[in-house]
Amino acid sequence: MKRVGLYFGTFNPIHIGHLIIANHMVEFSDLDEVWFVVTPQSPFKAKKTLLDNNHRYQMVYEATKDYPKLRPSNIEFDLPQPNYTVDTLAHLGEKYSKDHSFSLIMGEDNLKSFHKWKNYEVILDNYSLYVYPRISNGTVAHQFNEHKEIHFVDAPIMEISSTFIREAHKLGKNIKPMLPVEVWQYMDEMNFYR
Repeated sequence: MKRVGLYFGTFNPIHIGHLIIANHMVEFSDLDEVWFVVTPQSPFKAKKTLLDNNHRYQMVYEATKDYPKLRPSNIEFDLPQPNYTVDTLAHLGEKYSKDHSFSLIMGEDNLKSFHKWKNYEVILDNYSLYVYPRISNGTVAHQFNEHKEIHFVDAPIMEISSTFIREAHKLGKNIKPMLPVEVWQYMDEMNFYR
């Protein structure tokens, strides 16, 4: 049984912080692979700065192609919108249940609002959560601190954000060190976020 951590995000664009966290999860936890699930549109995010799904998927593909344990996933592209994590998990379960077990990877900031997710109890009853540290306000609800399916992973704290990268790039700043080389090349070629 292959243990797969699902790392959801718009990846608009994917950056080295995402790769460092995913690689840490796969090297320092019991996960065998991490799949970057490119989300078409989060119910919580406005769409105006979001690149086309296929461009964001292509950047994730470019970023992960040299890492056999990291994979891009466009599984949500064909699911009804707006899409919720609980539905994606059910869909993946039907498709891969014979030889894969899935877990969620999330930042501690997301865990603080996890009780607002659609059917979060169903997720916790059936899946593990791997949580990496983030600097953020608020506290993790008590029921999540002690939960047997929630694993806090001591990954490096990454304070790089896709928003910062997009805004700095628009201002003509050099953001190249924050991106995998292939992602920078693709972004530059396509003239994204200018």
